[in-house]
Amino acid sequence: MGKTYGSQSYMKKLSSEDCNARRENSRAILFLLAAALLWSTGGLVIKWVEWNPMAISGVRSAISAVIIATAFRHDLKITCSPLQLAGAIAYALTVSLFVVANKLTTAANAILLQYTAPVHVALLAAWLLKERITLRDWLTITAVLTGMVMFFFEQMSPGNLAGNLIALFTGFTFALFIVLMRKQQGDSPAASVFLGNVLTALLGLPFMFDSVPGLHGWLGMIYLGVFQLGLSYALYTWALARVTAMEAILITLIEPVLNPVWVFLLMGEVPALTSLVGGVIIIGAVTVHHIIGARS
Repeated sequence: MGKTYGSQSYMKKLSSEDCNARRENSRAILFLLAAALLWSTGGLVIKWVEWNPMAISGVRSAISAVIIATAFRHDLKITCSPLQLAGAIAYALTVSLFVVANKLTTAANAILLQYTAPVHVALLAAWLLKERITLRDWLTITAVLTGMVMFFFEQMSPGNLAGNLIALFTGFTFALFIVLMRKQQGDSPAASVFLGNVLTALLGLPFMFDSVPGLHGWLGMIYLGVFQLGLSYALYTWALARVTAMEAILITLIEPVLNPVWVFLLMGEVPALTSLVGGVIIIGAVTVHHIIGARS
C-alpha cells in the first residue's frame, strides 16, 4: 500500500509540474506576442524622429538599460563571461544597425531582410543548442518567407544597397542573439540585454552632439526607449527561457504584419491584396506550427 501511495504521490507531483510548465509556456507565448506588438511600432517612430540614426539608437538604449535594470533588479548578475559578452554584442549590433538600416533603406526592406533570421536560428540552434529542427519547422520557415515576400511585394524597391545589406546582416545578429540568450538559460541572460544597451548607448554617444531633436522628437525617443525597446525586451528575455529558439523567432513574426496596421490607423493607407494574403499566410503558418507543437 505504501508503495502504491508513494507512486500516486509522485504522479501527482509530475502532473502539477507539467501544469506549471504549460502555464509558464502559455504566458511566455503571450509575452512574445506583446514584444512583437511593441517592436512593430518602431519603424514609424524611428522615421518620425529627425536625428542621426546612431544618436537615436544610443539614447533609446540608454533609456532601455534603465528599464531592464529595474525589471530584472533581483536577477541581474553581470559576470562579463565570454557568453554574456557575446550576447551583449549581438544585441547591440541588432538594435543599432536596424535603426541605421531604417534610415538608409525603406522600412519594408529593413524588416523583410531582418526576418531572414528564422533560417539562421534553425542552423545555429541545431549547432549550438542541440535543439532538433524538424521538417515541420522548415516547412513553417518556407511558408513564412513566402508570406513575407507577398506581404511586402508592393512596397519592395531596390532602395539603398548599403541599407539593404545592413538589414540583411541584422537578420544574422538577431538570430545569434536569440541562440546565445537561450544558451544562458541557467545563468542571467538579462545581463546580456543590459550590457548590450549600455554598449549601444556608448556607441551612439559621439553622434548625439551634431544636432538636437525637437519636442516631438524627444517624445518619440522616450516612447522608443521605455516601451518599444525596454519593455519589449524585458518581456522577450523572460519568455526566452521558457520556449525553444524556433518558437522565439517564429511567434514574433507577427511584427511585420502589424506594421501596415499602424500605417493604416495613422495615415489611412489601405494594404494591398498581396499584403493581406501574405499576412494570412504568415499568421496561419505560425499558428498551425504552434498548435501542432502543443498537441505533440
